[in-house]
Amino acid sequence: MLTVAALYHFTRFPDPAALKPPLARLCCTLGVRGTLLLAPEGINGTIAGSRKAIDAVLAHIRALPGCAELDWKESAAETMPFGSMKVRLKREIVTMGQPDVDPGTAVGRYVAPADWNALIAAPDVAVIDTRNDYEVEIGTFAGAIDPGTRSFRDFPAWWRDNAHRFAGKRIAMFCTGGIRCEKSTNFLLGEGVPEVFHLKGGILKYLEEVPETESLWQGECFVFDKRVSLGHGLRPGHYDLCHACRRPLAPEDRDRPEYEIGVSCHRCHAEYSDADRHRFRERQRQADRGECFGEG
Repeated sequence: MLTVAALYHFTRFPDPAALKPPLARLCCTLGVRGTLLLAPEGINGTIAGSRKAIDAVLAHIRALPGCAELDWKESAAETMPFGSMKVRLKREIVTMGQPDVDPGTAVGRYVAPADWNALIAAPDVAVIDTRNDYEVEIGTFAGAIDPGTRSFRDFPAWWRDNAHRFAGKRIAMFCTGGIRCEKSTNFLLGEGVPEVFHLKGGILKYLEEVPETESLWQGECFVFDKRVSLGHGLRPGHYDLCHACRRPLAPEDRDRPEYEIGVSCHRCHAEYSDADRHRFRERQRQADRGECFGEG
């Protein structure tokens, strides 16, 4: 059984590029796979490996500047959910495109999974799903508002276009693991919203801790690895992933003629050129070989 660790931490890295090579080498040496993002605002990612290997990588990350209080969420996988190891440099660890947003200054009030149901049932609370449309498609909380955004970068514009709908409301927000809510709640506070809440630990923590018989979650939760979706108790779900467009696929979608693993699905087949699909096939071959991209 493999350990899967999902993590993020907002802190200031003066020189993220200097942190990349030793982190990448450690992961590849230990056989850890997944993706870790480094940016001036911190670190984000999900990795998988043996218990001993994950512990070693987490210890390394906690020793990075400002990361002593790193928190992470764990689940298990019977097979490796990632094809390779990538450590990448980014401008943001989760892209919102709002330079004034800084979760290090203020975020919404954290709500524990055990208290979430009562909060979102309150009549003066508007519940907003901050995830992308393809994630919401396969599961969300009952009664939650879907902004219909294709990417997190679209959320600020959606809010500014729709803020009038929520006048006088308390705002409760959620995402997969919590990182997008760190930014979105800081953004809403900056927009003048007085009471903003977010689900501590995200959907994954809720599905782990709240009994299915008491849950207000409907469907499955999209995750960014080969498991694709998880259900209550973090049990593996029923969806596959198109690695070209990153949208989830129901079992029957894989029988469509447009589907080619790692290359296209019925949703995106017309969105890419033959040159794109050639490039996607090469990427899939590399992933099948389990190549390590940590130094790339």
